[in-house]
Amino acid sequence: MPAATPGTPSLLRAMNDRAALELLLTHGPLSRTRIGHLTGLSKPTASQLLARLEAVGLVVATGTDGGRPGPSAQLYAINPRAAYVGGLDVTPERVLAAVADITGTVVATHELPYTEGAEAVDQVTEALGEAVKAAGLHRSDLRRVVIATPGAFDPQTGRLRYASHLPGWHSPTLLEDLAAALPMPVEYENDVNLAAVAEQRLGAARGHEDFVLLWNEEGLGAALVLGGRLHRGWTGGAGEVGFLPVPGRPLVRQVTRANSGGYQELAGVEGLPRLAAELGVEPPAASASPDAADAAGAPAGSGTPHGPEVAAAVALLTRAAAAPEGANLRFLQSYATALATGLASVVAVLDPEIVVLSGAAISAGGEPLRALLEAELAELAPARPRLVPGEVREHPVLHGALESALAATRDEVFDTSG
Repeated sequence: MPAATPGTPSLLRAMNDRAALELLLTHGPLSRTRIGHLTGLSKPTASQLLARLEAVGLVVATGTDGGRPGPSAQLYAINPRAAYVGGLDVTPERVLAAVADITGTVVATHELPYTEGAEAVDQVTEALGEAVKAAGLHRSDLRRVVIATPGAFDPQTGRLRYASHLPGWHSPTLLEDLAAALPMPVEYENDVNLAAVAEQRLGAARGHEDFVLLWNEEGLGAALVLGGRLHRGWTGGAGEVGFLPVPGRPLVRQVTRANSGGYQELAGVEGLPRLAAELGVEPPAASASPDAADAAGAPAGSGTPHGPEVAAAVALLTRAAAAPEGANLRFLQSYATALATGLASVVAVLDPEIVVLSGAAISAGGEPLRALLEAELAELAPARPRLVPGEVREHPVLHGALESALAATRDEVFDTSG
């Protein structure tokens, strides 16, 4: 069927359809009268719209608004079965897969621990297959999948860069092999970029067009959002701030071979236990507290999804933030100075409205670390953006992958013009 011509009734119907669907996503079930009020459509037009959307399977009747004065009105909602998407968060320790319906509700997850010698295609297909199975679906039911990895796939070569620590993901034919193994469109994105997508859609960056997300877990990185859009750079490496040369550390040469840089060595998680010991902070007990597990993005009692370096850093920071005085305060202050040293360069170049602080090894420091970092940054950078904690605390990368997949899928599924 030919595309709708601008100004034609079919285009106007499609625009009204999309507006109504977005309202249902935002508000949940609505009556015909309420949809008409929010869109400015007459009752007959709103009725025709809902009948049309119900006929194509995009909305369903969900009950009535009983309990209010007057006759009960039929309520309508997005049909959650209209489409499904998948998201995967890949780290050196595991692959975490999830399936969400078109409303954004996560219907199933599966975590696959890394095993020695496992190939990327096998990891992805197994983790995704188990999540799809748990959702009662088939892989062919997914409209799109977004895979998050450290580093980035170079758009010129198709090779994964800036992530030599990720085993099994460096085959020159990897993207072709994954495309052959998966029956749906697959997109790839940097993990920190997707944490920023989650904050932009669901969390602390909603309503902000220019922001930086600073992340610290297995690696130190940043996501750059300019004019409301991710800035990835020519090779996909924008935001790989761990490679920045910074004062306080010797120059690191051959940085891609070393998979590290000055900022990573100054403020990365691997140096935090040593810094704590130098300042007289007692090491925490071997078992992390429930609060530490929460800070790492895992439900209390489930164990951390990260490696031992991140777990150790989270435990130290959680305890220091709970009692920020004496040696604990000195530890938080020194860490804040280290973080501010590299962040100042990013702020000086980009002048963002806000900086979102995310990742387990920043979130664990809580408000004491945020306040110290903001004060240090004010001393080192000409601009003074607000520093705000990330609000998507549980699996922000995975949620970003799902949100990215949902945005593209909704554009396809909600388009009734064709």
